[in-house]
Amino acid sequence: MNSPHEPQFAWFLWSMFLIVIWGVIYAFLKNKESRKEMLVVSLWTSLLGLSEPLFVPAYWNPPSLFDLAHKTGFDIESLIFSFGVGGIAVVIYERIFPTKHEQITKHEQHLPKHRYHLLALLSAPIVFFSLWVTTELNPIYSAVIAMIIGGFFSWYCRPDLKKKMIVSAFIFTAIYFIYFIVLIILYPGYVERVWNLNAISGVLIFGIPFEELMFAFSFGFLWSSIYEHIKWKRLA
Repeated sequence: MNSPHEPQFAWFLWSMFLIVIWGVIYAFLKNKESRKEMLVVSLWTSLLGLSEPLFVPAYWNPPSLFDLAHKTGFDIESLIFSFGVGGIAVVIYERIFPTKHEQITKHEQHLPKHRYHLLALLSAPIVFFSLWVTTELNPIYSAVIAMIIGGFFSWYCRPDLKKKMIVSAFIFTAIYFIYFIVLIILYPGYVERVWNLNAISGVLIFGIPFEELMFAFSFGFLWSSIYEHIKWKRLA
């Protein structure tokens, strides 16, 4: 029988460890609104895991449960991972800096700065698929560019969220850095075997692909504003 310490289980165990982090943060949230925000955003973000075939094997090619990633491009771990990062990124600011949500009035929603509300929300996927179709960029770079542009669109429509977006980007990157270090410690050489380093920069920071930290920063920047932006909420 295969041991859970073998590399084929690394992606599964690593994604489950993220759920542990998610659970700890959820347990320490002090208001129901933040818990609801975390759970709802996580559930919807988990669907991003269905985009995994765009990244396998162009960006990486991890062993997965039932060898699904190698056979189909899809895998169970991506759904778990997406669930975890979505919830953490959206509430980590609120866990550190206690906040409450207020509803933005219908009158305010019709102010000129909100005329591009829907475009701002859709800008990231539009940019990503435009780059994916028209360029030869590795999809990880298309994703990072799309999230940064999407984040600035959100910033334009919701400048009241800029502090949360900037601070969340740094905090989430720090958490992700520590989280990734755990993988490197448990599975030495895993990054070199699984990531397609020849197709990206090949730069490793303490063993972490630079692109992973780019992903973490851009994801934290955009995703931290998604709940308030969609639900017309402001932080108080």
